[in-house]
Amino acid sequence: MRLGLQLGYWGAQPPQGVGELVAAAEDAGFDAIFTAEAWGSDAFTPLAWWGRETSRVRLGTSIVQMSGRTPTSIAMHALTLDHLTGGRVILGMGVSGPQVVEGWYGQPFEKPLARTREVVDIIRQVLAREAPVTNDGPHHALPYRGPGSVGLGKPLKPIVHPLRADLPIWLGAEGPKNVAQTAEIADGWIPIFYTPKSSGMYQPWLDEGFARPGARRSRADFEIAATCNLQIVPDAAAKQQALDAMKPFASLYMGGMGAKEQNFHTQVFTRMGYGDLAAKVQELYLDGRKEEATALIPDELVDDLHIIGTPSEVKERVAQWEETGVTTLLLSCRSADEVRKVAELLA
Repeated sequence: MRLGLQLGYWGAQPPQGVGELVAAAEDAGFDAIFTAEAWGSDAFTPLAWWGRETSRVRLGTSIVQMSGRTPTSIAMHALTLDHLTGGRVILGMGVSGPQVVEGWYGQPFEKPLARTREVVDIIRQVLAREAPVTNDGPHHALPYRGPGSVGLGKPLKPIVHPLRADLPIWLGAEGPKNVAQTAEIADGWIPIFYTPKSSGMYQPWLDEGFARPGARRSRADFEIAATCNLQIVPDAAAKQQALDAMKPFASLYMGGMGAKEQNFHTQVFTRMGYGDLAAKVQELYLDGRKEEATALIPDELVDDLHIIGTPSEVKERVAQWEETGVTTLLLSCRSADEVRKVAELLA
C-alpha cells in the first residue's frame, strides 16, 4: 500500500507551508500528492504550481468537479499537465452534489451516473486521439446541435498528441450504483468514508462493476485510494484529544454538507449503521446548533474513520486498511516533520 499526501482545497486564504510539505513527501517516499476543489480554489492550478518542484511523485486531483468544465476541457487540463510532468497525472473526478452543481456552476444535476459515463468516454476519446471526438449522449452532445446552435460545430481531435492514452481516471463515488459503475469504467476509486469496518459493504458493489461486460479493470489492477487523517500520538490522553479535534469534521459532513433532502454523505453514514445518529446530527447542524451536533459524534466512529494512536497502534491499523484492498492511503499532514515521521514509521 502506497502513501499519498492530500493537500485538499483552500480555505479563506491560500495555505502556508505547502511547498515544504510537498518537498518532504517527495523526499520521504510518498507515492503521490493530491489536490481538491470545492467552490473556491481549483484542483489543477495548485497541482501544477507545487508539482513543478517534484520529479517522482504522481500528481492527482481528488476531486475535479465534472460540472465545472466540459469533458474536453477536463481532458485538455489533464493532457497538458501530463506532458509537463512526464506522465505523472492521475485524473480524479466526481459529480459533487446538487447544491454545488446547480448553485455554483449553474448546471443541472439530474442523472449523475449517465453524465459520469459520458464524461469518462469523451475524455478517453480525447486521450486516445484515434478520431475526431463525438458524443451522441444527451448531456454532452458533440458536436452541439441544441438550442442556440448555429449548426457549424465540427468534430475535432486535440492538436496536442496526448502523452498517454491510458492516463488513469479515478472516480469519487459513494452510493451502490455509482461505486459499481466506477469499478466498471474507471481505473480507480476515491471513496470518502471507506474504513476497515465499512469495507465489507462496498465489496459486492465493486464486484458487480468488475463483472459487467467490457469492464476496464479487475480487482487485481484496480486502485482504491482511501482518505483518512493519520496521527501518531504518545498515549491514550493524546489520542482522546486528537479524536475530539476530528469530531467537528465528522459532524460537518454528516449534517452540514448538502441539503436535508439530499446529502450523499449522510446517506453513507446511514449505510454504515449510524442512521439515527446521522438524522439527529443533521437536524441540529442545519438548525445552527453545530456544537450540539458535534457533541453527539462518538469516539468509535472517529476512530474508525481515521488512524490515530501510538506507533504500534498506527502500524496495526494501517495493516487493517491494507487488508481491505486499499492501494493508497491519502493522508492530510500538517508539517514536513509529520510527513517524515509517518513515512519512517510505515517504511
